Amino acid sequence: MAEAAEVAAESGGGGDSGVGACERGVAPIKAQYRTTKERFHEYLDADKQEGACQETPTEGPAEPEAKRIRLEDGQENGKTEVAVESHERQMPKRARGQNKSRPHMKPAHYDKERLCPSLLQESATPCAFGDRCRFLHDVGRYLETKPADLGPHCVLFNTFGRCPYSMTCRFAGAHLGPEGQNLVQEEVVARCAQLPSVRNGLDRALQQQLRKRQVCFERAEQALSHLTQGPMPTIAPESTVATLTPKHSSCHVQLDNIGGDGAGQGSPVPTCGPLTDEDVVRLRPCEKKRLDISGKLYLAPLTTCGNLPFRRICKRFGADVTCGEMAMCTNLLQGQMSEWALLKRHPCEDIFGVQLEGAFPDTMTKCAELLNRTIDVDFVDVNVGCPIDLVYKKGGGCALMNRSAKFQQIVRGMNEVLDVPLTVKMRTGVQERVSLAHRLLPELRDWGVALVTLHGRSREQRYTRLADWPYIEQCAKVASPMPLFGNGDILSFEDANCAMQTGVAGIMVARGALLKPWLFTEIKEQRHWDISSSERLDILRDFTHYGLEHWGSDTQGVERTRRFLLEWLSFLCRYVPVGLLERLPQRINERPPYYLGRDYLETLMASQQAADWIRISEMLLGPVPPGFVFLPKHKANAYK
Repeated sequence: MAEAAEVAAESGGGGDSGVGACERGVAPIKAQYRTTKERFHEYLDADKQEGACQETPTEGPAEPEAKRIRLEDGQENGKTEVAVESHERQMPKRARGQNKSRPHMKPAHYDKERLCPSLLQESATPCAFGDRCRFLHDVGRYLETKPADLGPHCVLFNTFGRCPYSMTCRFAGAHLGPEGQNLVQEEVVARCAQLPSVRNGLDRALQQQLRKRQVCFERAEQALSHLTQGPMPTIAPESTVATLTPKHSSCHVQLDNIGGDGAGQGSPVPTCGPLTDEDVVRLRPCEKKRLDISGKLYLAPLTTCGNLPFRRICKRFGADVTCGEMAMCTNLLQGQMSEWALLKRHPCEDIFGVQLEGAFPDTMTKCAELLNRTIDVDFVDVNVGCPIDLVYKKGGGCALMNRSAKFQQIVRGMNEVLDVPLTVKMRTGVQERVSLAHRLLPELRDWGVALVTLHGRSREQRYTRLADWPYIEQCAKVASPMPLFGNGDILSFEDANCAMQTGVAGIMVARGALLKPWLFTEIKEQRHWDISSSERLDILRDFTHYGLEHWGSDTQGVERTRRFLLEWLSFLCRYVPVGLLERLPQRINERPPYYLGRDYLETLMASQQAADWIRISEMLLGPVPPGFVFLPKHKANAYK
């Protein structure tokens, strides 16, 4: 699963005051920069009175490690403090894992008075819901309740020449005319029309068919029947692609046309032009396009933080291969828009794959067939490494390593219906001292897997131990000639060099990219980059611009961008600037002690308090809405 499963936000940051550079598990920062917890926060609070976050609630959870009880709507502060104190007395042990009781509000919560989308489309067609519409149709009333603009420049307007959010944009002043009309830059629009757009969106017609369960998966059903009857034949009979029932055959044309490049199988729909072998003959496994990424830098599929804007940042710094966040196959088959959003691919992602999670051969095979026809990817990855209980207890993720029969059926079934290579990402095993990967790798090779990525930890270990690279070296020999990528604890080019000496075909970077996305540049240029705080802020600003392009510039889009930015900042605070370290490189399992940076911004970025992360977000996205509270999705136990 994603390597973003444990966040670096934990109380105390680096322990008590005056920690020594040689203390175990603590980053060796030069003595002139080290300070105490009290002085650290005094230094930040000295400028806090002049900051833009005076309205930010300070009564909320200040540090992510404190798993406070959920703040219910309308709960009084006094009652909350009493409840927190009693909760702490009942929970004397240090909280670990997910912040399951964190106060969480969806971005739509901050935009209750929403304008009807029919008014934004600038068309003469009235709202289809009429009086039953739950959105506002009174533009004057909406503008009276709309918050003030967050800035003078709209990213969408400057980039694409037109902002589709019109007056609901939080930067609407940049593109609204004197009479409230939405301005358009025709030259910019014409130029952007020639550029490739984001791919792998979910078509509305297909979504309706999935929701009504009107999609037939003939090819997947044939593959599954072969699996249940016995060994799968080398060459299967001619099969058809995912089709719809005859009653809805008109929608089948839409399903076939969505994939674009995926028109490689036979189809019952009449085609235009000459009929070729590709239309009627399915590719054999030996004829599939090979996945040749040996020696390339692979960005791991990172849940929550590995979104499209973050992948764009990593691509800019030199990542060669990217993969979407883990997607649940059952949610994809149900047509859930939020799950399909994880499959989107930006034009800059030249080598891109998607990762699927599932526990049963039927759903995984059907999902693979669906994606094979509807999206454009270079490979499909099977998640066999997710350690969280929600996935594990249902038989998915790491649990597949103990369910070899189902695992085999999933791999063989998906390989049968896919025209792109199938890869697997897995851990060493489930239990800490019982490794399973070396036993499964030869079988995966025989089942037709093109590449395996091995994370050098078991499910029980999570991130409490260093990655077992000697075991990864052993597995690389067992897997040969199938390429094996290694993953775990890569935070510098020295770490990458040592990893490549184990004989792996390449390395996957996960948490290291979250701590410093410029790690890919360091590896390729074989140097340490002492990046300044202003350069790091520029990276965050670019992320917010990419986020507004991806999620939108209305209130929901801005707050969704802010949420993902704050989740990422909970990792970035663990980075220690190169110029402050007594020895290089920084280790990923070393906790940064309290230190004062070379300027105020560098010190602010080192804070592990959520309130300070919110202050950074306000520098880029304006003030937070009233009552805004943030607590990271996970907390770290990776420093031991």
